[in-house]
Formats: sequence, structure tokens, C-alpha cells
Amino acid sequence: MNDPTNSLKKSQARLAHEFNAVLDDAQDLLHHTAGEASKDYAEVRDRLQNSVKSARDRVGSIEQAVIDSARQAGKSADGYVRSHAWESIAIGAGVGLLLGLLIARR
Repeated sequence: MNDPTNSLKKSQARLAHEFNAVLDDAQDLLHHTAGEASKDYAEVRDRLQNSVKSARDRVGSIEQAVIDSARQAGKSADGYVRSHAWESIAIGAGVGLLLGLLIARR
């Protein structure tokens, strides 16, 4: 994989991790405040709980969509390499030759 793709994947993973941490914190807050008696507070707490559940569901579906998209991209790349096998071999050999020459110079 190229550097921008790795960077994008790392950023996506970090964002997903941070978002899940926020959801975990909100869920902990809901559990710690379960004993509050105010009616208004209970309504707000219920709305927040529903929002957290909804956000978790959406994150799960987005994650699945990203996985499906990555699989499709992999299949497309595989199809391209299979249909252009000799070109792919030539490119791989050329890159290997260049890397070998660069390593040998050091």
C-alpha cells in the first residue's frame, strides 16, 4: 500500500477509536447518574441513552460499509492484475530491479 492510503487508514482508525471512547464515556455517565430523581433529568438521560445507542449502531454500519468498500477495491485490483498479468509482472520486476540497484549502491 502507498503512504497516503496507510495514513488515511490510520486516521480513520484513530477517529473511530476516539468516537468509541466518547460513546463509552457517555455510557459511563449515564450509568453513574442513574440514581438521579428529577423528572427533567430522567428525560434528558433517556434521550442521551437513545442517542448513544443510535450512534453505536451507525458506527457499526459505517464500519461494515468501509470493510465492504475495501473488499471491493481489493477485488478490483485483483481483477486488474489478472487481466494485465504480464504488465504487472514487468512493473514488479522493474521496481524490484530499481530497489536492488539502490540497495547495492549503499
